[in-house]
Amino acid sequence: MRSPLLLALALLPAASAQNVPRNVYVRVSPAVTTGIHGANAFPTIQNALDHHPWPGPGGRVIIRIAPGVYHERLNITQNHPNVTLLGMGRSPAGVVITNSLNAKQAGGTFFTETVEVDGEGFEADNITFENSAGNTGQGVAVAVRADRSVFRHCRFLGYQDTLFADYGRQYYVDSYIEGAVDFLFGNAAAVFDHDELHVNGPGSITAQSRTSPGQTTGYVVLNSRVTSSIPAGERQQIWLGRPWRPYSRVVFLHTWLPAGVVPAGWNNWSDPRNQNTAWYAEFDDAGPGARPASRASWSRQLTPAEATVFDPRAFLAGADGWDAVAAAAKLP
Repeated sequence: MRSPLLLALALLPAASAQNVPRNVYVRVSPAVTTGIHGANAFPTIQNALDHHPWPGPGGRVIIRIAPGVYHERLNITQNHPNVTLLGMGRSPAGVVITNSLNAKQAGGTFFTETVEVDGEGFEADNITFENSAGNTGQGVAVAVRADRSVFRHCRFLGYQDTLFADYGRQYYVDSYIEGAVDFLFGNAAAVFDHDELHVNGPGSITAQSRTSPGQTTGYVVLNSRVTSSIPAGERQQIWLGRPWRPYSRVVFLHTWLPAGVVPAGWNNWSDPRNQNTAWYAEFDDAGPGARPASRASWSRQLTPAEATVFDPRAFLAGADGWDAVAAAAKLP
C-alpha cells in the first residue's frame, strides 16, 4: 500500500499541468459551411469570437483568418481577453475587415467603429481594418479601449477619426494608418513605431485627449514616416496635432515629415488657453516638414535624454513591466 505522502506527490504533476494556460486555435474562412457548435472552423470572424472553445484561465484564443473581404462589425468584449487575430494572406491586404458607417448614420462618432476592442491583451497581425464611409464625417475603423494591445503589420483605412486609441497601453508597429482629420484620437498611452501615417486630406494627424497633467497617457510617433496624397485643389495643410482635451500630449521622434506639414506644426484648436496645458514635442525629425525653428513657441524640442522616456519599453511598461516590443515580436 502506498503511503499518503507518495500519493500526494504523485498527484502534483497533474495538478500543476491543469494550471498551465493553454491556447485554443480556430480558423475562419468564407468556405466553411459547418455548424458552429463544438467546431473549430467558422464562416465569420464574429462567429469565431462568439463560439470558439474556451481556453481556460490565462489562455489565448488564436483566430486564423483566411484571405477574403469580411463585411462585418466586430466586438471583442471586456470579458473576452487574450484574443489574437491572424490574417493568413500574403500581406495585410489579404484579409480586410470592412464596414461603412458615419456619425450621422450611426447617431454619433462612438457608434461608427468597424471593430471595437475592449478585451485586454488583444493582438492583431497582418490584417486591414477599414471604415469605407470616406469624406462624410466621423467614421471609426477601430476603437481600442483595451490595455496591453498590440497591432503588428496591419492597415487602418478611413478618413476622419480612423483610429480611436482611447484607453490602456497600445503598441502599433510596422503598420499603415490612413486618414485626414484627427485620424489618431483618444486618451490611450500609445506608441506608433516604424509606421506609415498617410494623410489623404487636410487636417490634423492627432487629437490626443489627456485630461490632466498627472495622467501617463499620450501618443508617441517613433521611427515612422508621414506621407501625403491630399488631392490637388485641396489645402496641402497637415498639422501634427491639436488638443481634443486641454492636456493633450503627443511626441514625434525620429520621424520623416513631408512638405505639407504646416511650419508651426501644432494647432491650439482655436483656443489660446490650450497653449498653456497641451504638451507637444519633437526630437530628431527629418524631411522637408521638419522645421524646428518655425514650430509653435509653446511646443518643445527635446534633448536626447528627454527623448529616452518615450522609448516603447519605458513609456508602456506600467506597474507590471509590460514589454510591448517583445510581445509584438512573438506574433507569427
